[in-house]
Amino acid sequence: MNPRQLCAAGMLMTIGVCAAETINVSPTEREMSAGEWRQRQLAAADKSDEIMRQANKQPGLLGKYLHMQAQYDANHERAFQVIFGQYLSWFQTFIGDYAGAAASFSIAQPAQPDDAPSPLGDGYLARPAADVILEMTKNRRAVFFNEAHSAPITRTLTIELLSKLREQGFTHFAAETLYRTDKDLQQRGYPTPDSGFYVNEPLYGEMVRTAVKLGFKIVAYDVENAGAGDARELAGAQNLYHIFKQDPQARLIVNAGFAHIQKSGKYLGGSSMAEFFQKMSGIDPLCVEQTMLISHALIDRNHPYYTAVTQSHRLTQPTVFVNGDKAWTLKPKQYDISVFFPPTTTFQQRPDWAAIGGLRSEYKVSSDLCRGQLPCLVEARYANEHDDAVAADRAMISIPRESSSLEQQATSHDVPPSRLFLRPDKYRLTATDRNSRVLGVSEIVVENTRPLAQRDQREGQPDAPTQ
Repeated sequence: MNPRQLCAAGMLMTIGVCAAETINVSPTEREMSAGEWRQRQLAAADKSDEIMRQANKQPGLLGKYLHMQAQYDANHERAFQVIFGQYLSWFQTFIGDYAGAAASFSIAQPAQPDDAPSPLGDGYLARPAADVILEMTKNRRAVFFNEAHSAPITRTLTIELLSKLREQGFTHFAAETLYRTDKDLQQRGYPTPDSGFYVNEPLYGEMVRTAVKLGFKIVAYDVENAGAGDARELAGAQNLYHIFKQDPQARLIVNAGFAHIQKSGKYLGGSSMAEFFQKMSGIDPLCVEQTMLISHALIDRNHPYYTAVTQSHRLTQPTVFVNGDKAWTLKPKQYDISVFFPPTTTFQQRPDWAAIGGLRSEYKVSSDLCRGQLPCLVEARYANEHDDAVAADRAMISIPRESSSLEQQATSHDVPPSRLFLRPDKYRLTATDRNSRVLGVSEIVVENTRPLAQRDQREGQPDAPTQ
């Protein structure tokens, strides 16, 4: 399975955005034509594919990530870092390093001519996104959520809404890059790394696991190796439409990346999956945009509206703007509603938003389970799931990169602690090294969900973006 083929749309989008990028480029690179820059990026994509193939030969997830990180650190060629940064970011999300993923890759959101006027003023009021979306889905047969694959914060609202949508009568859950070859997912009750590509990220895994537990019928709608553009979009839409041909009473939730869910306009030279679906089915899905109004590691990549809203409102949860029964959207012709996510607040290397609106509690972990071997990967799996399950959460324990090398022996007082985010349940904690060798195991019980720990004023502030 080649993730570049599965993520072809995202890669082409990356190339399009980065072709105009001039941050930290040399004078020679500035003089390159767009064609020359694109050729360098395509060559970098080929190199990235090969590095990822080699990484996937490593015996453990930590080893895969360390191989990727070492290759990124060793090659400072701009086109390579732009392209390979996306590949690296996927693996950073897999090990729970969400801050690292945000720094490695993001898509800038400058103001665009087709943006709607700002929601500030003009009668719009801020409301919790979950409440408004549930009001809007009451009479809908389908709701499509999008996500930014390197920013798992864009998965949190979808997870939070699954139980309420099930109560509303939604029956099917479909997610991008789930593999059709995993025939046992529904019966097994939890995802494994063989269930899909992005499912290796703990929050994506939790999204699929939650849908299974709630009784949704899981649909692997994405078509492997269909290619980019209309071929993939049309094939995915046909698979979604087939749900309604089999069950006219079905109600569908879809999680897909970026503009796969836009309702109109050119998408990679053709039409999007959502537009194909709407035309063939006659069903108008509620399309929820979640990728454009998020906090980036570099402040100049934030959309100007995001900056203005977060300066005027203290966002503590995913938020939307409404004026009476009218929902605000950044792209009126493409999406029905746009979500603003709160600025990220990080503590002990992990963001608070991983608590998923209070569904999960923080559980502190230290290097004790690593037995002095660093870095190590601490994973929490539900006690009733096998070792092949995608972990409920993961955290890498290591000495900070700026103070030492990634791999070395260390005593516990040298290593900053981290934290996992877990639902109330019983778990099996496992610490492994880069060769997937088990260093330590323990059983834990997470009690009823509780608020995040109180911290001093400095630690409780949102992360300061970099200029």
